[in-house]
Amino acid sequence: MLENNRSSPGSVLSFGVFQVNPAARELRKHGVRIRLPGQAFCILSMLLEKPGEVVTRQELRERLWASDTFVDFEHGLNSAIKKLRNALGDSPRNAKYIETLPRVGYRFVAPVAGLSAVPLPMEGAPILAAQDSFGAPAIRKPWAFRRWHILFGISVALAGLVAAFPWSHLRSRPQPAGGRLMLAVLPFENLTGDPGQDYFSDGLTEEMLSQLGRLDPQRLGVIGLRTSGMHYQRTPQELNQIVHELGVQYVLGGSVRRDSNQLRVAARLVQVKDQTNLFVREYNREVGSVLSVQDEIAREVADETQLVLSADRKPLVSAAMLQSPLSPRAYEAYDLYLKGRYFWNKRTPAGFAQAAESFQQAIVKDPTYARPYAGLADTYALMSSYYIAPQQEMIPKARAAALKALELDDDLAEAHVSLALITELYDWDWQTSEKEYRRAMQLDPSYATAHQWYAESLGFQGRFEEALAESERARQLDPLSLIIAADNCAILYYSRRFDSAIEKCRAVQAMEPAFSSRAVAMIAASLVEQKRYDEAMRVAQLVNTTNESWTWSWQTYVYGRSGQAAKARRALRNFESAARHATNVPLPVVETAYIGAGDNDRAVELLEKACTQRSNALIEIKVSPVYDPLRANPRFQALLRRVGLAQ
Repeated sequence: MLENNRSSPGSVLSFGVFQVNPAARELRKHGVRIRLPGQAFCILSMLLEKPGEVVTRQELRERLWASDTFVDFEHGLNSAIKKLRNALGDSPRNAKYIETLPRVGYRFVAPVAGLSAVPLPMEGAPILAAQDSFGAPAIRKPWAFRRWHILFGISVALAGLVAAFPWSHLRSRPQPAGGRLMLAVLPFENLTGDPGQDYFSDGLTEEMLSQLGRLDPQRLGVIGLRTSGMHYQRTPQELNQIVHELGVQYVLGGSVRRDSNQLRVAARLVQVKDQTNLFVREYNREVGSVLSVQDEIAREVADETQLVLSADRKPLVSAAMLQSPLSPRAYEAYDLYLKGRYFWNKRTPAGFAQAAESFQQAIVKDPTYARPYAGLADTYALMSSYYIAPQQEMIPKARAAALKALELDDDLAEAHVSLALITELYDWDWQTSEKEYRRAMQLDPSYATAHQWYAESLGFQGRFEEALAESERARQLDPLSLIIAADNCAILYYSRRFDSAIEKCRAVQAMEPAFSSRAVAMIAASLVEQKRYDEAMRVAQLVNTTNESWTWSWQTYVYGRSGQAAKARRALRNFESAARHATNVPLPVVETAYIGAGDNDRAVELLEKACTQRSNALIEIKVSPVYDPLRANPRFQALLRRVGLAQ
């Protein structure tokens, strides 16, 4: 039965798991404040003024949209009702709280109880409902109590994904009896309203992952649930499921707002097992203090997770640098570096071009800052390995940038990874490359790219068990990364685990069709190895490519492998015609065509020519099934020795 309780000034109303203080304009769930915009809160207040009775659309319009046009009212009301239902977890089809009367209005249908007014505490009185940053009961003065509620409200309102995250579903996850605990870092949300500032909020998330990953990696593991850049968008419900599956004990998230001079960062750390807010903080600083804010957040996380960190833990690697604000030029260089990484993560020709420009601008701003050099090295290296620009041009530039980064900062993990990739792709110096990867992972255990690229390197050498272990480590650090998932598929394909490769690649394809060309191609290649030729041909048609030479190369290969020699020869002629008119045909595409047509001598000849040019295309010749028809050829075996991949 509905209790027709009218709210009075200072009263608190309760329904279900929610409490509402109309005077303070607060909505809470299990005592935790829920973000609710102004008009949505006003509608809730009007409904609670007379529960069980209809509040007409005309009443709502007169009180909340009196000066607006009809169109503005319709849009505003629908939007506000939707936000209110989202906050309450309600549905118009199965209303627990708000019933819709079409073309008439709305009615609050849940029982509503009135609670005693909540006075401000006397000086020195304990606030049992409030907790200090360590979770212990706090004693606050009246002004401190008001300030805390203001800060708490602002922070939760700014927290974005964290505020929307359905924590209640995680209650049943048990806390492990001991060992390594896990912290998930959600993306810091961009609240500027300007999508052009996404790079800054993404960069802040990346920096927090790096900082936290160095706290005590043996006891506290850190994973990033990134949802932007190369990573597809996830709903809060999907993130909740991932957190549950990973057995995460802590979640950190927040938001960032930046203008020309000021920076506002909100951060919230939640202990998952009981939904305790270990801290909710807002940091208002000048923009040049962004690194010190990251340092403060990392230290607070360390304090709150002190049970899993050693008492004598070492300070953060970069703590000395972060204690002071950046100079204007240093801040500009840092900002340009973040922008460069944002575009680099897109892994597109346009993204690489914008990344290179941003890194170069950062170097001009501060030639002593090592990280833009590492970013530039990675950009040039991938432009070469993705066949976007000539290797002979890109790799020397990449090497020079990586060495300069190490000259400026030999403890920079990114620079060691850059050098490792270059020595692998161009020098075929597998020992030096491994040493550099290991050094990078020692410096920054949470750097997922180091584990990802090291896994690839191990896979090219045929060290598949080690490769898959490193690939899994990269996935644990960045479970939403599609590029890491796709690289894992490639390792499975190289190791002849075709069923697993198909299964994993199809998962990537389902997650993000726009990114799935590589995964689809890997599915098709695996189907060929399983002699499922017709299916392989059909799947290959799904590859999102305008490269006509690739299409004819693939048809040549499948026809040749399936014993249809005449069709393979016709497809090869079409391939050669298309290749003559193409500006850039990657060597693996050419090799696939000639091997498929059975012209093994031509295929080996092209590989030998590529070897003299130190082409990075040769790094997969030991393990790719495509090259199996060449393995008995003595010239091919000589190539394996020259590339350092002989048995």
